[in-house]
Amino acid sequence: MILQESGEMYLETILQLQQKQGKVRAIDVAAQMNFTKASVSRAMSILKREDLILVEAGGNILLTETGLAKAKQVLERHKVLTRFFNEHLGVPAAIAEHDACRIEHVISPETFDAIKMHLAAGAENSK
Repeated sequence: MILQESGEMYLETILQLQQKQGKVRAIDVAAQMNFTKASVSRAMSILKREDLILVEAGGNILLTETGLAKAKQVLERHKVLTRFFNEHLGVPAAIAEHDACRIEHVISPETFDAIKMHLAAGAENSK
């Protein structure tokens, strides 16, 4: 399954909200992403159809095993890229965060792995 950037953003947002506040509802996602409830509702229907989320009777959104794995992958890319841009390239934090958010969806696994290895090597060298 190839998930579009918007789907990845929704999964990442759901995971971040779950980590922050526990339960997540569509209205929470809408507020966090600054989208309309109707847009979020459409997106949740697609993610549900793709078996990436479950929506409980009370409206609580849960990531499925597959959805959680994808959300963790996107969040890891976001955090690693933000750190790389900010700490290793000297990009101001807000710009690093913004750029990482855009690049996390298109970076190849090979390039991302190379960045992770570079960061790990730097951490080893600083010991």
